[in-house]
Amino acid sequence: MKIRRIVKYALVAVLAGAAGTLVAPSVAEAHGAMMAPGSRTYLCWRDGKTSSGQIVPQNPACAAAVAQSGATSLYNWFAVLRSDGAGRTTGFIPNGELCSGGTGGPYNFTGFNLARNDWPVTHLTAGASMRFDYNNWAKHPGTFSLYITKDSWSPTRPLAWTDLESTPFSQVVNPASVGGPGTDDGRYSWTGNLPSGKSGRHLIYSVWSRSDSTETFYGCSDVVFDGGNGEVTGVGSGTVPPPDPDDPGDPDDPDQPAGACVAAYRTINSWNGGFQGEVTVGAPTTPVSNWMVHFTFPGSQTITQSWNGKHSTTGSMVMLSPEAWTSSIPPGGSVSVGFLGSGAAPSALDNLMCMT
Repeated sequence: MKIRRIVKYALVAVLAGAAGTLVAPSVAEAHGAMMAPGSRTYLCWRDGKTSSGQIVPQNPACAAAVAQSGATSLYNWFAVLRSDGAGRTTGFIPNGELCSGGTGGPYNFTGFNLARNDWPVTHLTAGASMRFDYNNWAKHPGTFSLYITKDSWSPTRPLAWTDLESTPFSQVVNPASVGGPGTDDGRYSWTGNLPSGKSGRHLIYSVWSRSDSTETFYGCSDVVFDGGNGEVTGVGSGTVPPPDPDDPGDPDDPDQPAGACVAAYRTINSWNGGFQGEVTVGAPTTPVSNWMVHFTFPGSQTITQSWNGKHSTTGSMVMLSPEAWTSSIPPGGSVSVGFLGSGAAPSALDNLMCMT
C-alpha cells in the first residue's frame, strides 16, 4: 500500500511540475448525479458511450434529449445544477423544467424534461432496502434528498412540483464517500428504504444541496416498481445488472477507483495570434486502457493541429482522445498530447477532466 501511494504522489508531483497545477474538478463547483437509481443524464451517457470516446445515444428518449440540448449535455451528465439554488425546491424551478434544473445552469439540459415513457428505467421493489449511489465527480459536504412522484403522476406529462410527495422518502447529510473525485465510478453511498405501496412507473427526484455554498444539483431518475432489484433496461442493447457491492467503485483501497486518470495542461510556447499547448494524461495507481479528456477554452481559442491524440469539438467543448500508441497507460505512467492553437495562449483550461 505504501509503495502504491508513493507512486501516486510521485506522478502527482510530475504532473504538477509540468502544468503548475494538477487539474482536478473545480474547487468552486461540485459535480455529480444519481447513479443508482440512475438519473436521465447518467443513464443516457452510459447508453451512448462508444469505444472511440464519442457519445452516440441508442435509446430513443436519450437521442431526443440530445437533439434538443446537444451532445454537451451528455459529456457533462454530472452538471445539472443551479449555482444560486441554495437548496430551494418548490417554486424555484418552473414546473415542467425540474429534470433540467431550470434554464439557469451552465449547460442546456432542457431535452431531459421531455415527457416520454421510453427513458432508461431502473426496476425496483416497493419498500425494499436499497443502496443509493450518487456520483462524487467533485466532493463537497451537503444534504441529499430523494422525492417520489405521487400515484397520480404520468410519464406522459412533464414533471411538476405538485406531482411529487411533499417530503423526501430518504434524506442524508454527508454520506460516506467511496473513490473519486473526478472518476466515473466514485460515489457517495447510503442505504435506505424505498417508498412502500408503490407500483408501476414513477420518478425519483434528487436534490443535492451543498452546505459550503449555494450550489444545488437536481435530477430525475425513471423507475418502475415491479419487483426488480435495481436492474436497468433501456441502456444500450440489453439489461444492465444492479450495482455490485464489490464493483470497481469499492476497491481494497477505497480512495483509488479502478482505471482513474488525471489530466494537466501547460503552454509550451506562444506568439502573436497563436500558441502551442500540451495536455498530460496520467494513471496514478491503476492501468488505463482507454481515456478521453474534455475541456473548454477560457476564450475564443481553437485547436488547429494535434499530435499523439485526436481532437474534436462539440459546441464550446473540446475533446481529446488517444491514438493507438497513447491509449494505454501503465500505473504511475503518463502520456502527452500536443497541439497548436489559435488565439491568445491560455494560462489554464476550464472544466479540464479526464475520463476512462
